[in-house]
Amino acid sequence: MRVLPARLWAAAVLSGILQVLPFPIAGPVPVWRTGFCWVATLPLLWALTRTDSNGKELTAGACAALGYASGIVWYLGNCYWIYQTMYLYGGLAKPIAVMILVLFCLYLGLYHALFGWLIGLARRRFGVQGALLLSPFVWVAVELARARITGLPWDLLGITQVDNPLLIRLAPFTGAYGISFVIAAVNALWLVRIRIRERRYTRVTLTVAGVALVVFYMLGLRRIQTPGRSAATATATLVQENLEVGAAATGPENSEQELLESFSYLSRYPGERMYLGIPEMPHTPAVRFLDRGEPRDVDLIVWPESPAPFEEKDSGFQAALARLAQEAKAPVIVGNIGMDRDPGTKRGFQLYNSASFVTPQGEFAGRYDKMHLVPFGEYVPFKDLFFFAQNLLHEAGTFDAGRHRVVFAVNGHKYGTFICYESIFGDEIRQFVKSGADVLVNISNDGWYGDTSAPWQHLNMVRMRAIENHRWVLRATNTGVTASINPYGRVVEAAQRHIRTSIRVGFGYEHDVTFYAAHGDLFAYLCALVTAAAAWTGLRRRFAVN
Repeated sequence: MRVLPARLWAAAVLSGILQVLPFPIAGPVPVWRTGFCWVATLPLLWALTRTDSNGKELTAGACAALGYASGIVWYLGNCYWIYQTMYLYGGLAKPIAVMILVLFCLYLGLYHALFGWLIGLARRRFGVQGALLLSPFVWVAVELARARITGLPWDLLGITQVDNPLLIRLAPFTGAYGISFVIAAVNALWLVRIRIRERRYTRVTLTVAGVALVVFYMLGLRRIQTPGRSAATATATLVQENLEVGAAATGPENSEQELLESFSYLSRYPGERMYLGIPEMPHTPAVRFLDRGEPRDVDLIVWPESPAPFEEKDSGFQAALARLAQEAKAPVIVGNIGMDRDPGTKRGFQLYNSASFVTPQGEFAGRYDKMHLVPFGEYVPFKDLFFFAQNLLHEAGTFDAGRHRVVFAVNGHKYGTFICYESIFGDEIRQFVKSGADVLVNISNDGWYGDTSAPWQHLNMVRMRAIENHRWVLRATNTGVTASINPYGRVVEAAQRHIRTSIRVGFGYEHDVTFYAAHGDLFAYLCALVTAAAAWTGLRRRFAVN
């Protein structure tokens, strides 16, 4: 049995730690720390291209083991908040919460193992240099697998550069995957050895190629719109009620009528303070307004997804929303529970996590039912297989998945609304824009995350959706981060977290359709195709030898 040197295991673990650092850990990530992404996978790639204790080339299985170690460390550091969510807010015992976190990391760490296995396979077929050159294609292919197979593309590597004004220009064409490709390529290039045999025209050829590359790059930048300010031509009020969730909700419970009155009041009287940028970042200015005075007109009111017991069919709820919309003379988008009768089901109805749309005339004109539900949070996948854990799962939601994306239209404008967890799926959010949405609305309940890295990670992924689709995103959350985000991913205005408030923000309507919005993850699929071809070549040779 071959033994892997300790230095290779150390390098794999170091790589997992470095992959954690460019992302938020306990607050918004400082820009300087995002620079770690440029060396984050370098130790892992170095380990995958070394030899074992006997000086022999690593097998694909050994490479998979190294990748697995790196992946487990990365998920432990990046998604540690799962423990707090399960323990503090889900009400589970601490040992069980720890077990869930560990199982989560062991499961999703398999994707890093797949990356290691594919690199090991490529090394045996194409050599060390060939494997390194293939590694960015493999990295993106594995990220795509995370999105398509297990449905958890949380914190793709490209998300780290959401504040990079140069690299985000790729996103409207390739999505976050294109930025991941660049980062993975730079990490690989640290190890690539370039040997050029000197010939008569070598220097001239390299010079011409270098000049052509620079010219092409400059022309490309001129054709791509420079990130900057996008004019706000409309206003919206974003409500943040700050309700406690799960086991943390220990105080007196407000009645539905009290909650309706509170939400309605905040909709008409915005709070007295907001940030002109990302809250809790150094040097982010905060502005304070004078007394609330008279209610101010806006073009849209947004209520968040929240634990408030609002049901679309409830007559009192409908009356309160109709009255609010008529008084404000503005449409309202509100998170609530939707229900449709369905005699064909065991319980006789379908239950949805929904967003309802109320016109300025007070009419309920549409409803979007969340299509991508949170597993073990809003539903239990393969519930019959978990018969042994029914006591743990009885608190999990029993929502049904929506079937159609709905774009709300009023006054010549269209709004695409996505709910919480859906924001991490770039290929799904673009469907709203493809259907004509000229502004995106994200309602979310981030109260389940508490004071961990998750709210900030979630915010950055929403910011990437704005960039990919070149759309304003209006984000109303239960506990924060509530904000308006311009088409270049910049947080323009935001509310302080963990307070009951609302903010009046500016936004605009955009009508162009980016390449990514039109074609989706085409670039990622091309990387997957290259990876599959390389893997098939390596496997075919291996079987031929055997």
